[in-house]
Amino acid sequence: MAKQNSFDIVSQVDVAEVKNAVNQATKELVQRFDLKGSNSSIELNDKEGKLVLASADEFKLNAVNGILQQKLVRRGVSLKALTYGTVEPAAQGTVRQTVTLQQGIPIEQAREIVKVIKKAKLKVQASINDDMVRVSGKDRDALQEVIALVKEQDFPIDMQFTNYR
Repeated sequence: MAKQNSFDIVSQVDVAEVKNAVNQATKELVQRFDLKGSNSSIELNDKEGKLVLASADEFKLNAVNGILQQKLVRRGVSLKALTYGTVEPAAQGTVRQTVTLQQGIPIEQAREIVKVIKKAKLKVQASINDDMVRVSGKDRDALQEVIALVKEQDFPIDMQFTNYR
C-alpha cells in the first residue's frame, strides 16, 4: 500500500521576533528628533497578540508605524500578519492604534485556499483543521505543485508550509 504524504498550511507569527522588533523600534523612537516630546510608544501584549501604537497626532503615529514596520521586516516578520484597527483619540490629546497579530488562518481564508486547491484538480485532498489547512496525497510532486499554486495566489494572509512528510 502506498504511503500518504502531507503538509500543513499555517499562519503563525514568531512572537519572540516581534518582541525584538518592538524593542528596537522603541530605542529608535527615543532617539528620533522628529518624535522628541511626542510621548510616542509601542506596547506589546503577548497574551492577546496585540500591539498598541500611541503618539501625539496621526502624522507622528504614521512615523511610529513606519519605524515598527521597518524593524519587523528586518526581523523576518511578514507585514501581512498585521491587522490594523482604527486610529482612536486617547488621553491628553494623543491618538492610539491597535494592531492585531495574525495567529492561525481565518475560516473564510481557509475555505478559499481549499477551493483554489480543488479547482486545480490535482490528486490531493485538502481539509480544514481548526486554524490550519492540511493537504495530503500520494505523490510528493503534486504536493509541491500545491505549494507553488498557493504561493502564486497571493492571499492576504502570511502563510507557512510545515510538517512536510
